[in-house]
Order: sequence, then structure tokens, then C-alpha cells
Amino acid sequence: MSDEPTAPSFRSDVTVELVRSAAADSDVIWAARVSTAGEQSLEAVQQDPEKSKGLINFLMRDRHGTPFEHNSMTFFISAPIFVFREFHRHRSGWSYNEESGRYRELQPVFYVPAEERKLVQQGRPGRYEFVDGTPEQHKTTTEAMEAAYREAYARYQEMLAAGVAREVARAVLPVGLFSSMYATCNSRSLMHFLSLRTKRENSAVPSFPQREIEMVAEQMEQEWARLMPLTHAAFEKHGRVAP
Repeated sequence: MSDEPTAPSFRSDVTVELVRSAAADSDVIWAARVSTAGEQSLEAVQQDPEKSKGLINFLMRDRHGTPFEHNSMTFFISAPIFVFREFHRHRSGWSYNEESGRYRELQPVFYVPAEERKLVQQGRPGRYEFVDGTPEQHKTTTEAMEAAYREAYARYQEMLAAGVAREVARAVLPVGLFSSMYATCNSRSLMHFLSLRTKRENSAVPSFPQREIEMVAEQMEQEWARLMPLTHAAFEKHGRVAP
């Protein structure tokens, strides 16, 4: 632990970095064609890309899902802890490693909503919507969060200075604290994630994600669309439903 305490800082964004990938549309095609073309399936992909596009659309439309699993993407994500609590509900096809508050001193970086973040919930559970808050509500929210964060982190530092173990002291820190993790998935598991964690007009099944995890999902989708454009286009075309 350093002699000088670090002053808390506040963020309204999240960051997503694609750190490793082995993912291409051709991965889907050779996996699907192996049942009929055997070891020659990869050669077939390279010789007829337009036919490959049709096959990917067929697989997506008729929900033949396993060919979309033969690829891998690893993302480095920085977001508030409450985002990761939702993220970890996605287990099939995902692997996670998150930074540890047992083994390192956690840094005082905390989430506050941006001015454009909708603050007010209207309606009953299952039929509610979020609307913009007033400038006064945003000011109240920001001031309350920042004051709570400062107090919590000061108490955390106080316990560390007294020799209390990090794994005990971290209990006072709120879920608005930023954490980081590596998340590895394949395109099928990512599509399941996106179908629930993004809100789109063309979605066959409506979804109402919390905005902060949607911010993560949007950045992941951009990276995936660049790696597997045919697969992403088929996902869009068929209502953003995972096969």
C-alpha cells in the first residue's frame, strides 16, 4: 500500500478491448460442411464464398447452432462491478477471469451516470420504461454517489493502514467500483449475450437491458462484426436470435 492515499476518480464510460481472436466466417462453414465434405470442407469455403454466405444464412435461420461455436474471442473489459454481476449470469460458452481484491489493492475508480443516462423508472415490473431525469435529479445522483464512494474508499484505506487483510477490507466497497476482467467466448455464446443485452428495433424477441451492460455489449458487437461480417449480417437478418 502506498503512503499517499489515491484520490477517487469517476467515470461514465466502459471500455472493451479485443485482445485475442481466432474467429472468421470460414470457421462456421468448414464446421458445417465437415458432415458432407469431410476434410475438404475448408477448401470448399475458399473456392465459393457466395455459397458460404447462403449456408451461414441457412444455419442461422434454421437454428443449427454448433457450427458457430468453432471460434474464439477474448475481450478485456473495464466496467463497474454491478455490470459484471449481470455478465456472469452468462455461463454456457463463456470463461472469465476478473481482477482480485484479495491479492491487490483496489483502485478508487467509480461509476457515475452520464447526463444522457435515463434516471427515472416509470411503470410496474415487467411493463416499465426509463425516461430522462431532470438536471436536479442528475446533480443529486452524482453528488450522492461521489460522497458515498469517497467515504467507502476512505474506510477501505483506513482498514488497510491498520493491517486488515485486503479480502476483509474490500467488503466496504460498493458495486459502483470499476473492475476488469478477461472474457472469452465463441460467436454462438456472444449472440446469446447480445440478444439479451442490447435493445434493437429489429429484434424478434424484445430485450430491456440495463444501459451500462448494453454499453459493453455494443463495443463487443462492433469487434465481432468486423471479424465475422457474414455471421453478423445473418444474425441481424434473422431477428438477432442466437441459433
